[in-house]
Amino acid sequence: MHQPNYMDKDGLLSMPWVFLHAIKDYYDMPWIVSKYPPIKATFNITPPLIKQLKIYEEFGYKRDRFLLNWMKRPNELHPKDKKALLKICKSASPAMIENFERLKELYDKRELNDKEMIEIEVLFLLSWCGNYLRKNSKIVKDLIKKERDFSEDDKRVLLEELLTFIPSILPFYKKLAVSKQIALSTTPLNHPILPLLINMQNAKISNPKTTLPKDSLSLKDDAITQVKEAINLYKETFSLTPTGFWPAEGAVDEESIKIYKQNGIRWIATDEAILLKSLGSEKKELIYKEYSFNDVFIAFRDHLLSDKIGFHYRYLDADEASSDFMAYLKSLGDNAFVSVIVDGENAWEFYKNNGYDFFTSLYKKLSNSKEIKIVTLDEISQTKTTSLEKIHPGSWIYGTFDTWVGNEEKNRAWELLFQAKREIKSRDKKIKELFLLCECSDWFWWYGDDHYSDFLDEFDKLFRSNLASIYKLANQNIPANLLLPIIKKRELKILSTKPQEYITPKIDGKDSSFYEWLGAGEVDESSLLSTMDGLDVTVKKIYFCEDKKFLYLRLNGDMDKLLKKFKEIEILCRQNSKSYTLPLKKSYKKGGICYKIDEVLEISIDKNICKNQIRVKLIGKRGVVNELVPISADITFEDSYNENWFI
Repeated sequence: MHQPNYMDKDGLLSMPWVFLHAIKDYYDMPWIVSKYPPIKATFNITPPLIKQLKIYEEFGYKRDRFLLNWMKRPNELHPKDKKALLKICKSASPAMIENFERLKELYDKRELNDKEMIEIEVLFLLSWCGNYLRKNSKIVKDLIKKERDFSEDDKRVLLEELLTFIPSILPFYKKLAVSKQIALSTTPLNHPILPLLINMQNAKISNPKTTLPKDSLSLKDDAITQVKEAINLYKETFSLTPTGFWPAEGAVDEESIKIYKQNGIRWIATDEAILLKSLGSEKKELIYKEYSFNDVFIAFRDHLLSDKIGFHYRYLDADEASSDFMAYLKSLGDNAFVSVIVDGENAWEFYKNNGYDFFTSLYKKLSNSKEIKIVTLDEISQTKTTSLEKIHPGSWIYGTFDTWVGNEEKNRAWELLFQAKREIKSRDKKIKELFLLCECSDWFWWYGDDHYSDFLDEFDKLFRSNLASIYKLANQNIPANLLLPIIKKRELKILSTKPQEYITPKIDGKDSSFYEWLGAGEVDESSLLSTMDGLDVTVKKIYFCEDKKFLYLRLNGDMDKLLKKFKEIEILCRQNSKSYTLPLKKSYKKGGICYKIDEVLEISIDKNICKNQIRVKLIGKRGVVNELVPISADITFEDSYNENWFI
């Protein structure tokens, strides 16, 4: 459970994600676990999250820039503040607003009057309310039922209810930890990439092709402080002593593990890639054992199974997903130790019902299983282990640090940090705190072109303003290069092209001619699969087009593998909520659908049965290995190409 520190130079939380995840995820996740006593889990709660939850406990909405504007009457809002407010109010995912018809209507409007502004404000917060609140708060239930025509009084009552709820979150974790149903761990104070603070050369050791920032410094003293201060905050918050750490981003090296051990930490966790690189092996079966290094237990994350939860199961119904999970575990045989480690908050907004259906289905199956034993990392860390001779430095993504260093933007952010460290020599407590804050991994995650958010500019501005505040506190001039944005303008590209015109390809399964699909739309999601390569996606690229009578799809990939791996193909038609499940074979033609498989899979679909928005599901031989095509979003056919013409 983690959010970066959003505090800006004015002492306000510049973005509301801690508050929003607090009402949706931070209580819901352990609450669902608590409903199934056989289930155990380890929850990692980072210090920046703890600190910001405490700000809401103490100050309510008065330290949150978004909520301060939210509480104003629409006619009191400055146009700039109204624009920022609406940007966030229109950021909820489709799965979150699925049951809010009025919110969908408001999302489609360019201009909102005062009455509609109040409606979108209330509905946005209601869409973020988790299952616990929806089931247990009368105020939340009544407002959801009301759906529209909200008043300023409704706004006030709702926010009061949510702010009253937040102080119950951290004590609930402590209660479950004391009862031993969950274990609690934490992370170095500001979620830094500890190995990079200790020695930036770790990035080069991990991947020799990585370009390092210029004139780097060792910030080892800061790394030690980040660990010690995290332990102090944990003790202060839970009246307990932590025994485990999730190193931020699963980033480890031998020196950081030594620091953890010196501070009484018994276990840490990271990704399977670190183990396999440390052993010099590609045999995945090696990850299903207990290991330690320097007497510190290390849990190595099963990348595939963890990412199925984080990225893949959202597209399946709850029973399909939980059945696939169970089948995966059973396929590993007896005595396999499996670490499933996932982001605790960000995936569920893309799940139906915020993941509640998936988790209840999974926890029921696990509770009834006689073959599977669930333990916390506190428990398993005391078992006999295989001692590792060395640790490859790296993170949970590919076992390298390339997500946080090496790109031009990422390196520039590091260079600005090192520049400030060289120029500002001060023992001032606030300056030290700001330096530690600027070492958070999240800043470097969002720089570069490997991740996208609608709030990149806000992140960039916040990072640079934190560094600028250091110069101000030290009574020094702010360097000119710190005033220039690091982020370059860019857009998320899922569809590399849209269809240009009506096209009628021949459905023969052949990659016949370059010209046959010329002008078709193209989906290439490789840029979105940076941490999901273990999912073994069969279809690599999708082309789509239409004519007046038919929709057409072409799926490129390993067709022999596709025929061996899957038994059925399902056409999901979103607009009319229908689906068509067909046997998967070399060719098929019936009921308005025709397809052929040879070099590629080509499909035609009669517009009388399906139009505008579709998706394909490939169903595995045992009914549990499924693949959605595309994995990232439905394909939308526009039926009007005037704006897409090209010369």
